[in-house]
Amino acid sequence: MSERLPPQAAPRGRILVVDDHPDNVEIINARLSSRGFEIETASNGQEALDKVRADPPQLILLDVMMPVMDGYEVSRRIKTDAALPYIPIILVTARDSTQDKVEGLDAGADDYLTKPINFPELEARVRSMLRIKRLQDELDEKNRELEHANQELELANRRLRKLSITDGLTDLFNHRHIHELLHEEFERSRRSGEPLAVAMMDLDRFKQVNDTYGHPTGDVILYETAQLLRETSREIDMLGRYGGEEFMAILPGTDEAAAAHFAERLRRRVEEHVYRDEATEVRMTTSCGVASFPSAGAATPDDLVKVADEALYLAKTSGRNRVVRASTLPAGE
Repeated sequence: MSERLPPQAAPRGRILVVDDHPDNVEIINARLSSRGFEIETASNGQEALDKVRADPPQLILLDVMMPVMDGYEVSRRIKTDAALPYIPIILVTARDSTQDKVEGLDAGADDYLTKPINFPELEARVRSMLRIKRLQDELDEKNRELEHANQELELANRRLRKLSITDGLTDLFNHRHIHELLHEEFERSRRSGEPLAVAMMDLDRFKQVNDTYGHPTGDVILYETAQLLRETSREIDMLGRYGGEEFMAILPGTDEAAAAHFAERLRRRVEEHVYRDEATEVRMTTSCGVASFPSAGAATPDDLVKVADEALYLAKTSGRNRVVRASTLPAGE
């Protein structure tokens, strides 16, 4: 009784048969096709490589002795091609020496058959190799899923990290993290001897804006001020929302005079900027205080913030919309 599968049944596997003898190809094709396998053929090594690269089969039956390129070389090229998936290869040869088998396995072959072919053995080995192929494909898919999950987890961790160190409205560093960065930069400055400056900036009469136009307009002003601060700063500067309408800039390698120039540029940008929230237009000014290390009265990071904040307070109480250096504070301030 015939074992041929009914026409509607799906193929049990797609096999590439490579042999330069048409009679051998025809016999193997007839036998395996009758068992429900989909058979493709190639008559030489190069044709086999072209077909494998164009549409990889699930299994290759590969004759060893072929002109131009033998089966060992074909197997070696397929197994070393990183663009190809795992494809089991059964080498077929008339020689049955241990050396031939070793050479075939060294070339990457997965199994070995000798001629004349014992067809029940051929079918058993084909089924075995196709099971291994399916298991390997499943493993590769699981690995891809795991890699994708790991990438998603890494992305989620980066997002969580960003959320934990940034201010949600301005996207600047939050109060806690800008303090952590200041401590790190202060110690680096202490070790290297390079100056470090801090600029404290506060939007003038911001509470009145909130009371007059509402908090949504106030949020627009805070966000756009953060943008102005980014545009005024260097890539190495660290910027944070210190609290409410107050901002901090950490300026590595910057002395007090350079920090004052930075703050003055920002002050002018804010003064010239028109803040728009739909039909509402608002003009703002900012007051700034700057301090640098090393300087008298700033032996710690907190000291540096304190004197910069004192300079900011003086800027606010002496008329606003100005920059004050810590070194110009009155004695005992």
